[in-house]
Amino acid sequence: MPGLLRGVARTAVVAGTASAVSGRVRRRQQGRWAAQEAEQAPPTEPEPQYEEAPAASGTDDKLAQLKQLGELRDAGVLTDAEFENQKGKILYGS
Repeated sequence: MPGLLRGVARTAVVAGTASAVSGRVRRRQQGRWAAQEAEQAPPTEPEPQYEEAPAASGTDDKLAQLKQLGELRDAGVLTDAEFENQKGKILYGS
């Protein structure tokens, strides 16, 4: 009977150690995979900062600014949302 108890205890120790090592290896591999994915991901570019349009005093100035803003949008420099935002600043000063 004591030999059987020693065998069961030894098996429990071996199983517990194997489980701990397996968990540690799995966490280490996940960390390495995450690092590899981060290296392979394309770099993110910071969002471009646009200068606020100067306040236009006359209608001609506003029209010229709107025309230039439209050209920037057509060239793909500005998105439609950015265009609308800047257009509101030119027209309403907000």
